[in-house]
Amino acid sequence: MATPRPQHRKTTELLRRKGSLRLASATKTAETSLAGSSASEGLVDTTTLSTNWMVKTQQLISYDVISKEGLFDVDNRDLIAVGAPRPSTRLRKRPTKLRRFVVVDEVVDGIYGERIREYFGAHHVETHILSIHVSEATKTMKSVLAVVDGIDAFGISRRHEPIIAIGGGVLLDIVGVGASLYRRSTPYIRVPTTLMGIVDAGIGAKTGVNYSAHKNRLGNYCPPKVVFLDRTFLATLEPRELCNGFAEILKIALVKDARLFDLLEEHGDRLIEERLQVSQAAEEVLRRSIHGMLEELQPNLWEAQLERLVDFGHTFSPTLEMRALPSLLHGEAVTIDMALSTALSLVRGLVSEVEANRILATMRTLRLPTDHELCSPELMWEALEDTVEHRDGLQRIPLPAGIGAVTFVNDVQRAELSAAAAVLDDLAVR
Repeated sequence: MATPRPQHRKTTELLRRKGSLRLASATKTAETSLAGSSASEGLVDTTTLSTNWMVKTQQLISYDVISKEGLFDVDNRDLIAVGAPRPSTRLRKRPTKLRRFVVVDEVVDGIYGERIREYFGAHHVETHILSIHVSEATKTMKSVLAVVDGIDAFGISRRHEPIIAIGGGVLLDIVGVGASLYRRSTPYIRVPTTLMGIVDAGIGAKTGVNYSAHKNRLGNYCPPKVVFLDRTFLATLEPRELCNGFAEILKIALVKDARLFDLLEEHGDRLIEERLQVSQAAEEVLRRSIHGMLEELQPNLWEAQLERLVDFGHTFSPTLEMRALPSLLHGEAVTIDMALSTALSLVRGLVSEVEANRILATMRTLRLPTDHELCSPELMWEALEDTVEHRDGLQRIPLPAGIGAVTFVNDVQRAELSAAAAVLDDLAVR
């Protein structure tokens, strides 16, 4: 049986609207003790001598996640409607025309660049488009600073001219870090163009870059102003990148949505072939995976609770992915992690052999790996030790408890991990 989860959903609400989701998130609260010279509403005097104060403040965090096909069609104003012209000032009596700083993945720019430029031109938007090469190896502060250099040279209004990021999860992370740092937070818009971005990396609040061979070691929580999900980008996505995104869909299916797993198991081949463009199954898979992800993220947007369902597949994979660069994509490393975690569940009797075989078979259907030459028990134990530090001293490993449910464990031993690796080898050859 899954471990009961903390009841922390009461202060949050996931609002469904036609074609969109709005995240009205857990209120961000700060409580700080500091010295000061005056008191006002919201300040609590903690001593009779008025030498210490407690500052309490709340900020409602909300952003829209909007499904919109044909985002760059000339007659579609949704993207440019976010933000406004610069306001009038004493030196500038009339608002200037719309201006946008746009960062685009160079691969996306090669396919859609002309269309993107025509779109902004048709709406008379002054733009600077920065096309950059991105990969896990270039997901660093150097890339962040290159984006910040471009922003600073172009010059943007601090509140009225949101930065626009167009690309996959790596690019969205780089721009998100830059936006969070520039003038201590500048609004930005995400336009994910990969399946990984649409169902995972593009819809949360986290940003991050790699540092010193560690994945996402530097980063923060900086939600975008809006996320636009246009699945027509998937029509030109490379097959391996498409399958990479299915890993995160499978993650949601295994930890909380048995119906979603059934859809992947039954329709996986067709979903890949049609690139999630046409069928009812594709519609349901995208809707369930995105809603399921947001449903988990929203009540815990700042990760106050470290037992997170969405960390399934992310216990061993960060270390494996970075060691294996560039041979493994993120979703591929996550799938290997999920396969090993499934084997651990089988060793513990949390899943049946039939369920474990179904899970491994569906991974193969989605053209995802279940093993890698570097995936030794020794490296997996090293990865677990690093994860324990990240999870504040406990393993907090999410393990499948059947298909569509999860439990958390804190007592996996080295010998048990080796046993699970042997079981996975046996399952993989069936």
